Amino acid sequence: MLISIVIPCYNSEHTIGQVVELTEEVIAGIPGYECEFILVNDSSPDNTFRAICDAAAKHSSVKGIDLAKNFGQHNAIMAGLHYAKGDLIIGMDDDLQTHPSQIPVLVGKIMEGYDVVFGIFGERKFSRMKNFTSGIATFIMWHMVKRPKGIESSNYWIIRKYVRDEVIKYTNPDPYISMLFFRTTSRVGNVRIEHFAREEGTSNYTFRKAFKLFLAFMNFTVLPLRIATILGALFSSVGLILSIIIIVRKILDPSITDGWTSLITAMLLLFGFTFLLLGVIGEYVGNIIHTLNSTPQYVIRSRVGISGEADDVTPQFANKDSGCYNEMSGENPLIEEVRR
Repeated sequence: MLISIVIPCYNSEHTIGQVVELTEEVIAGIPGYECEFILVNDSSPDNTFRAICDAAAKHSSVKGIDLAKNFGQHNAIMAGLHYAKGDLIIGMDDDLQTHPSQIPVLVGKIMEGYDVVFGIFGERKFSRMKNFTSGIATFIMWHMVKRPKGIESSNYWIIRKYVRDEVIKYTNPDPYISMLFFRTTSRVGNVRIEHFAREEGTSNYTFRKAFKLFLAFMNFTVLPLRIATILGALFSSVGLILSIIIIVRKILDPSITDGWTSLITAMLLLFGFTFLLLGVIGEYVGNIIHTLNSTPQYVIRSRVGISGEADDVTPQFANKDSGCYNEMSGENPLIEEVRR
């Protein structure tokens, strides 16, 4: 059985080769399984794609994709899923925190009859920022989206091929991988795995990227709009009641002076709430505009180790120049410009 390993890569020139080596050793130890790698360079400023090319030269199982700009982790995963051919697909990171040694645990769990399994970490060895953003994501999962009861998500997961086939049908510019899994199947499970410390560097997840991912989640729920409707009705009701009270008090006691403080407080509260609602509505409108404008989910500059085409991807033209800086031994790979 073939397992596809999809890894979004960013600033991982010193770790991605080790990830490939360790993963191959682990898969080789599972009887009846073999693996392929789809490594997606999300326009890293370092030499990550060079390292991917080196891995492709050493291992026939490695496929490399170089994105034309930094589209984000989930967009990079979507690019990799289009090239995944395995019966099972695993998503993991490039920094060895989602360690290859835990793959047998994921495989064993999905063979119990699940379609999607998320690895849940016991002791989380993230940075403070990553723990903060992960906490926000967990809160969203538990309170604001439809999901199987009691299920947590993570960036270490395994899915069946039919789930992948359904997920890649999503073409909007801001994907959220966990949401796509949840809307595909209800057979979702969790399994406890060990979390490892980073081999090198720090997390690339800035607050800006985390906030962008939070906004992407809004593509999969109308709950913020419903909350805005409820709060709008609540504030309107309170405002109506207070207006009646003020009018009655004024009629009963004409000497009452209008309160400057209460007026300003009410204005600030209501105007702030109004602008908050406009912001929420604006995000939905912006997402609609991006979709109507056919904003690309990702754009591939070049590929290495890939023959044939990905599902639902049309090549624009082929270029025989190497996308690996002309430093690989042997023949240059076919590099194709692909747009999605």
